[in-house]
Amino acid sequence: MRTLAALFLPFLLMANGVASGAVSGRVVDAVTQVPIEGALVTVDGEVMATDVNGLFATAREGTMVAARAPGYLRTEQTLLIPFAADHLQLRLTPFTPKALYLSGYGVASKTLRETALKLLAETELNALVIDVKGDWGQLSHRSNIPLAAKIGAQDIVPVKDLDGLVAKLKEDGFYLIARIVVFKDDPLGRARPDLAVRNVEGTVWRDREGLTWVDPFEPEVWDYNIAVAEESARLGFDEIQFDYVRFPDRGGLRFSRPNTEENRVEAIGGFLEAARRRLIPYNVFLSADIFGYVCWNLDDTDIGQRLPDIAASVDYLAPMLYPSGFQFGIPGYRNPVANPYQIVNLSLERARKRSNLPALRFRPWLQAFRDYAFDRRPMSGQLLRDQIDAAEDFGANGWMLWNPANVYPRDGLR
Repeated sequence: MRTLAALFLPFLLMANGVASGAVSGRVVDAVTQVPIEGALVTVDGEVMATDVNGLFATAREGTMVAARAPGYLRTEQTLLIPFAADHLQLRLTPFTPKALYLSGYGVASKTLRETALKLLAETELNALVIDVKGDWGQLSHRSNIPLAAKIGAQDIVPVKDLDGLVAKLKEDGFYLIARIVVFKDDPLGRARPDLAVRNVEGTVWRDREGLTWVDPFEPEVWDYNIAVAEESARLGFDEIQFDYVRFPDRGGLRFSRPNTEENRVEAIGGFLEAARRRLIPYNVFLSADIFGYVCWNLDDTDIGQRLPDIAASVDYLAPMLYPSGFQFGIPGYRNPVANPYQIVNLSLERARKRSNLPALRFRPWLQAFRDYAFDRRPMSGQLLRDQIDAAEDFGANGWMLWNPANVYPRDGLR
């Protein structure tokens, strides 16, 4: 199983802990001062991983130095002169995001936004997931990407000044995650039917909401979504989160390549790897949303999501562990909404064993909306707290609350 740092071997300049150039610096935990192994350091676009002593090195002279590692806030420094041997020490601050989700319309609404920010100010919450490209394929802000305007993804722009909003939220100390819906893209599919998923008859396929999806094999689709991610990174988001980074959960569809498990896995993994490479210079974290049952299934769940393959290219895995989404339950627990702790905790444990990843590489989505699959109970109060406790007992790097209405209960939060 490849580690995340191992993905950067083509870029590494280290050999046996000693770099080909002068040792340039060290990355340490800002609280304990303990060196951090495997931190990713970017020097003017070149990336390297720290060794067991937290050391990094480069043969080039750089003026912009940045670092990040799972479980920490990212950091960067601009140097007046190129740094010399043993000169630089980068301190990473431990951080555990506890986030709630706001759609583009939610963050644009003064009422919803201020209610959410009040909740962040008065509870343990400290982070926001904000739609940059939402479920219907619309971008939430005015983009400089030509294709976005051409396909109609800019016809409605709910957030008039996303740049200013991000700057203000960062000033207030919030960790910001840009959510980008990838292959469910109605504007792109309608404007470019040559890129759309099709029925067996050859017509453009639409899902239960009447929305088109685009072909995960198509490089042009990859490029567009990665361009949105790059734009989000330039705006100042700490993390890029790809959602709907999968094939439709529907059989009998046609794509530009045969719809086999290996082809699907290769397409999803290929997209995430391409995104990782393009986002390297921005020192931004990368995460991917995955189906809850992907934690349990050994195959790709027929959507291209195979746990170890996705984990290879992202900093964080974000399984959607909504009890209502486990329609068949899990072994020993057939009523998920009555056992939210077990659903979340056991799914995470299963995923850790299958992936051989540390717990802090996971940050689950939790259910903060009313059940729709079993008995319609509200998932608030103790039922919400049970989910949070399950993630924290596991040791996850935080958690995220999902409610499509952007309305969140205080009951259950500390």
